[in-house]
Amino acid sequence: MQLLRIKDTIRFMAARKVSMAFSALLILASIFSLTYKGMNMGLDFTGGTAVEVGFSQPADLPKVRSTLADNGFPDASVTLFGSSQDVLVRLAPRDDVKAEILGNQLVDALKQVDSNVEMRRIEFVGPSVGEDLKEQGGLAMLTALLCILIYVAFRFEWRFAVGAVAALFHDVILTMGLFSLLGLEFDLTILAAILAVIGYSLNDTIVVSDRIRENFRKVRIDDTLEIIDISLTQTLNRTLVTSITTILVLVALFVWGGQTIHGFATALLFGVFIGTYSSVYVASSVAVAMGVSKEDLIPVEVEKEGADLDAMP
Repeated sequence: MQLLRIKDTIRFMAARKVSMAFSALLILASIFSLTYKGMNMGLDFTGGTAVEVGFSQPADLPKVRSTLADNGFPDASVTLFGSSQDVLVRLAPRDDVKAEILGNQLVDALKQVDSNVEMRRIEFVGPSVGEDLKEQGGLAMLTALLCILIYVAFRFEWRFAVGAVAALFHDVILTMGLFSLLGLEFDLTILAAILAVIGYSLNDTIVVSDRIRENFRKVRIDDTLEIIDISLTQTLNRTLVTSITTILVLVALFVWGGQTIHGFATALLFGVFIGTYSSVYVASSVAVAMGVSKEDLIPVEVEKEGADLDAMP
């Protein structure tokens, strides 16, 4: 293997303390936002009714909201859904009214704004179903992190496993903190995006860890930080190419994908950026902080049975 010259190596680990302090600050800010502001849970988790309606002309959202409030829907959440003529109205659960009747009442109220308004679709999720989905989604993330911890511990070394899980925890908390801070709706689509971010970030972390293990065994240098810097520099081109191509696709989805997958693209765009950062700094820095060394990854030579006998004259 052709090794990089010392002068060509980027000193990533020289900034590890600054990066760890920066990450800790972001995590604390995310936890603060999640604790005091909370998440804007979507219909999938809270339950309720979602009605998509189409107007014959661009919808005046303030007028739509005031009209619904005057007709017994003060809690209605009104947003554009794709074009300026498509509107999505979300309503909190109402036990005394069926979803179909509720949708018809809502359309009748909106006819005061546009007499040609029409109902495109209606969805209803019960509160108990939403609560169950919330629990199952949280268990899915915890199970994924636990399986990753076990896999990396067996595949590489337990310090790298802790670093990998720390990086994934870092990515998940920051992504959820972003949605909490901006007040973006969090639904099953966003949960799927977070699980995809976990997979993307893990892939980067595995590639970096594999190169570090390989260089620990082949590079005749005892300095752990220098070997990690060499490994990160060697994988930098691959990381950048993968990230840039992924970002190009996600930008297209974000701009032209419509309201349906806008949140999904937002979560993945942020996740790719933060996942690339955590693969370079968080995972490796945590492993270094826990004392990983060259001796930990060098395979133990096992003497073959009968070797001493064969060596005797």
